[in-house]
Amino acid sequence: MSGRVVLVSPVGAASGSRAAAAALACAGSEADRAGLLIDVGGRPPRPTLLASAGARELEERLALHLPQPRVASRGQTCHLAVPAGEDSWESLRAAVPLVRDSVAVVHLPPDRFRAALDLAAISACAVLLRADLAQDRSLTALAVGDLAARGLPVAVLKRPLAWIPSRRALFGVLPAGTPGGLPPHLSRRLLHNEKSLEVSCYREFDDQEIDTA
Repeated sequence: MSGRVVLVSPVGAASGSRAAAAALACAGSEADRAGLLIDVGGRPPRPTLLASAGARELEERLALHLPQPRVASRGQTCHLAVPAGEDSWESLRAAVPLVRDSVAVVHLPPDRFRAALDLAAISACAVLLRADLAQDRSLTALAVGDLAARGLPVAVLKRPLAWIPSRRALFGVLPAGTPGGLPPHLSRRLLHNEKSLEVSCYREFDDQEIDTA
């Protein structure tokens, strides 16, 4: 049985979505069950000096079952880079079931996001958008409306993580609840089976929830 799948994408030119995706994978990791970050169109990841047993086990599983995998264990997580072309869907179909009872966080460029939503093999459970509302409020509202109509829990992160938490997340060493990381409410909302369709926007990283609409 595959685990929970969360899609993460920027809206417009918003920065910081990859670090936010990595932070979500960290928040969904446990000592024996690593979260997987699948970076569509990303660079091949490099392994870190320290990685959990769960991360190494997931890396070995992916390397065994995927053709020419670009995968590395990083801290508490495992990172997989897949090409941004049509081949990305075959890689996603093969990788997601291997996550089993953990979480797969799929980071997508905006032009691949809608196609991923429609991919039945992924069966996304929730969505995180990184958006700068001052520039892209209308576009964000359209995206959120479509996701809510699909019945997907969605959260909007209004600012990127700061540099240090971003680096820790990308190295796989940003546990859930770490100061400067993702708000705990956001992580719980996206990583657990909460059925509420309420849309939440998050401004800071101290668990302050604002502009709920």
